[in-house]
Amino acid sequence: MKIIKFEDIASMGISPVTCYNWVNELLINKANIILPPKISMKFSSLLDGRFCNVMPCIIPGEYSPLDYSVGGVKIVTRYPNREPALESILILFNADSGEELALLNADWITAMRTGAVAAHSIKLLARENFSNIAIMGLGNTARAVLLVLAELYKRDLQIKLLRYKSQEDLFITRFAGYKNLKFECVSDYNDLMRNSDVIISAVTYADKDFCADNEIFSPGVLVLPVHTRGFTNCDLIFDKIFADDYGHVKHFKNFAGFKYFAEVSDILTGKSPGRESNQERILAYNIGIAAHDINFAANIYKLCRNNINIDINMKGSSSKFWL
Repeated sequence: MKIIKFEDIASMGISPVTCYNWVNELLINKANIILPPKISMKFSSLLDGRFCNVMPCIIPGEYSPLDYSVGGVKIVTRYPNREPALESILILFNADSGEELALLNADWITAMRTGAVAAHSIKLLARENFSNIAIMGLGNTARAVLLVLAELYKRDLQIKLLRYKSQEDLFITRFAGYKNLKFECVSDYNDLMRNSDVIISAVTYADKDFCADNEIFSPGVLVLPVHTRGFTNCDLIFDKIFADDYGHVKHFKNFAGFKYFAEVSDILTGKSPGRESNQERILAYNIGIAAHDINFAANIYKLCRNNINIDINMKGSSSKFWL
């Protein structure tokens, strides 16, 4: 069994567009993949946001990037006082023979597949010729989203950032080489979201909705709460709601009140029309399916299977921001 470390993956030079393509290919075939519900374990006696998620999946051979069926389990944990707060590992195996293939540090995979999924939903669901993008929660996930978007769209994009502990300065510096990205910073949630075509929240914890005034959300807006937090007031007023998996949202308190619901993959297979006008307000809950992680891991294993690593230090980058 191979050990694939964070540095191994980060040094491969996998492009943001490649990540986008992996996401798109997987979603087209989602209905054919064995995808049990993920198990989410929280520290119920504490209110600090710690959790452990266990996410299994098997991709049958005809849809696998390898020459056989591939399966795996990702384990992701969040400890707010740890740097980084989110960490993950993944076990990959040959689902035809049962052979263990690799143990991977999945931090890069988690960030880039999450970012690519969000960018995929933006390309699929944002209003025509969108240009104003609001971003809050400026860590690696938000960077991953913008890395993919910046490669998909070469035209000018106006990026509005929510100030937080000077992270906005580091964020802008990271994208200094992208001349099509124009930045401004604000300190208030309402100012961030007002007149935005796309709102991306990569905030990992929120105990209430960010904006109580529903009129803040412009006609045609697309809202992507990457970690599902802070937009429950939109559930009942937005025209359409999409999710990566029905099982992730069917228990939401407002699910019965959704005006319209479909999975994102339904748009790709023609079961749902997706956006039908530039006036529709749309919410996309991409909570995270293990199929993306296993697909990314299988593609990465395919790229490096001739290399053998004997250093089993699985820790990721020591830097908080590594994308």
